Amino acid sequence: MGTGSATAQALALVALLLACSDVVVVAAQETERIQGSAGDVLEDDPVGRLKVYVYELPPKYNKNILAKDSRCLSHMFATEIFMHRFLLTSAVRTLNPDEADWFYTPVYTTCDLTPWGHPLTTKSPRMMRSAIQYISKRWPYWNRTEGADHFFVTPHDFGACFYFQEETAIQRGVLPVLRRATLVQTFGQKHHVCLKEGSITIPPYAPPHKMRTHIVPPETPRSIFVYFRGLFYDTANDPEGGYYARGARASVWENFKNNALFDISTEHPPTYYEDMQRAIFCLCPLGWAPWSPRLVEAVVFGCIPVIIADDIVLPFADAIPWEEIGVFVAEDDILKLDTILTSIPMEEILRKQRLLANPSMKQAMLFPQPAEPRDAFHQVLNGLARKLPHGKGVFLKPGQKVLNWTEGTRDDLKPW
Repeated sequence: MGTGSATAQALALVALLLACSDVVVVAAQETERIQGSAGDVLEDDPVGRLKVYVYELPPKYNKNILAKDSRCLSHMFATEIFMHRFLLTSAVRTLNPDEADWFYTPVYTTCDLTPWGHPLTTKSPRMMRSAIQYISKRWPYWNRTEGADHFFVTPHDFGACFYFQEETAIQRGVLPVLRRATLVQTFGQKHHVCLKEGSITIPPYAPPHKMRTHIVPPETPRSIFVYFRGLFYDTANDPEGGYYARGARASVWENFKNNALFDISTEHPPTYYEDMQRAIFCLCPLGWAPWSPRLVEAVVFGCIPVIIADDIVLPFADAIPWEEIGVFVAEDDILKLDTILTSIPMEEILRKQRLLANPSMKQAMLFPQPAEPRDAFHQVLNGLARKLPHGKGVFLKPGQKVLNWTEGTRDDLKPW
């Protein structure tokens, strides 16, 4: 539990920020460009640097699934849908597969939802295998590389491991037929079987149009020290507790629910977006997976993200300086959370806010429709462009096979 001195120190800091509101508002309105190569990467234009061929699949793999359940357009896995729509009209698209650098297979593996809005993970691997079988039989491009020049969007909790609970996801591992492909996924954690080398880690989908309608005036003071709304326990899927979020969220609640500096609750008020813009720090703890939409919301709303997820690999880490804009707290250090945050000098807080105010930073976290320059769609393309040209190992010799199509669980091998 936080000490009384830490609470007094933070209260004094908040009071100072409010007392110096003119200074803080000016600082919040000012922006600071990322220095060095990261800033250049963030502002890269991928057009002219790569060509992508989009396979045309039967509608059962995408359009028909979406037609059955429009919720797929608004949940945090929706990137797979919007990436498809973006590429269909993108300047990087080529209709000639022989000149393509990359091949994209538009399969919506997270759009088959339960009544509670969760993807049916038992069907996702079968759907993906079926789609790959389809393209491998109708075009020659998969077979010449076994997918090494193909990319797939896999926005599940644990990416192409296709399961929401980590223990089972680890047992499953990445779907074997995707082992040579580049995966574009929200999941990222160092030294984890569900993060394949060479993957591109992206932000989860958060509705840009909805967030932009809740922008408050820039002179609004940040009078909340620490803010969080969300689950602390998942009794439905983890009735005994301790497994969900590796106990991190439960520890935050039990230790800081009565701390005056912490505005934390399970309630999700209609002023949620406005409240984040009134907060200095926004907690971004892991849930079932290390990532969450709060990371996107915090960056867009200029609230310093407090990242509690050991070994997390963050979106577009070669372009976004997460160490400079956020605060990282080890899961074992949650008991010291108040002390850690109250010990950050005001000068450092103001610099983080200036960096967060950079429009390029916010843009890189969003998938708007229609697409906009430097948005997350373009950051994905930048990541693919930086992998070019393909190495010699990408193309197989005639008759050479690397992947084992009979590998996988019994359920995954069933027809879809």
